[in-house]
Amino acid sequence: MRSPITRALMRHKVLYLFLLPALCYYVIFHYVPMYGALIAFQEYNPFRGMRHSDWVGLKHFESFVQSIYFFRLMRNTFLLGLYNVVFGFAFPVAFALLLREAKHRGMRTVAQSISYLPHFISTVVIAGLVVTFLSPSTGMVNSLMKAAGLSPIDFMREPSWFRTIYTSSGIWQHLGWSSIIYYASLSSISPSLYEAAEIDGASRWRKIRHISLPGILPTVITILLLDLGHVMEVGFEKVFLLHNTSTYSTGDVLSTYVYRAGLVDQQYSFAAAVGLFNSVLSLVVIVSCNRLARKLSGYSLW
Repeated sequence: MRSPITRALMRHKVLYLFLLPALCYYVIFHYVPMYGALIAFQEYNPFRGMRHSDWVGLKHFESFVQSIYFFRLMRNTFLLGLYNVVFGFAFPVAFALLLREAKHRGMRTVAQSISYLPHFISTVVIAGLVVTFLSPSTGMVNSLMKAAGLSPIDFMREPSWFRTIYTSSGIWQHLGWSSIIYYASLSSISPSLYEAAEIDGASRWRKIRHISLPGILPTVITILLLDLGHVMEVGFEKVFLLHNTSTYSTGDVLSTYVYRAGLVDQQYSFAAAVGLFNSVLSLVVIVSCNRLARKLSGYSLW
């Protein structure tokens, strides 16, 4: 006699076949590489392999915590991740609300289409556009500043500007795409609620405050929790493309440090320890935020 699991597999075998490629991807590229995290506790030697390398315990973790770069890296990673969550999360919600309030359908469609386009541009191209626009000699921003009688600024070599450039370019790139899920949630709210509020004399702001925002609150909290889980995992690609030695004080993050330590300096075990430390820290953040959200609002991921 077949078990319930076997019967379910046979009944929905086509659906499970569609799921198989994604399952293989996560197993091969996310779960199997976890075995390699063991070198964080070894003095890994590529010629001896993982089985024959010497075990050193928490030596590399201690070295990282005691490093002169530890607090700089933690500060930069946390602040860039926090700015991404706060601003990169708030703007798509606001944009979705504005689209919902737009009365002209054609204007709303054009605004959506234009806002989606940057999402499909590669990170390398985005970084190249940012560098070109902010060039001190030929950049559009500095040209406008010169026309206004202001002195040009070498934005890409000013540490104080790095976080602003990184965050604002991310908002521009993902604003439209990130707003899709919020706009879909707004579209699912019953129109009768807005009609009743309008009959009662509610202003547009009150309808947003008492109908729109509560209606998308579960979606907002879910997306926020997912974003908070990545607050310490600032994307390597764009930081690497935008930062330079002049902006290390505000732009050097854990992922770029792991790259330099692991691939440039060939400190494989030390780099693995830093990466594992970052992953564990991200897990602690998302679990803590999930508990806090469940306690304050009643909504959570699990």
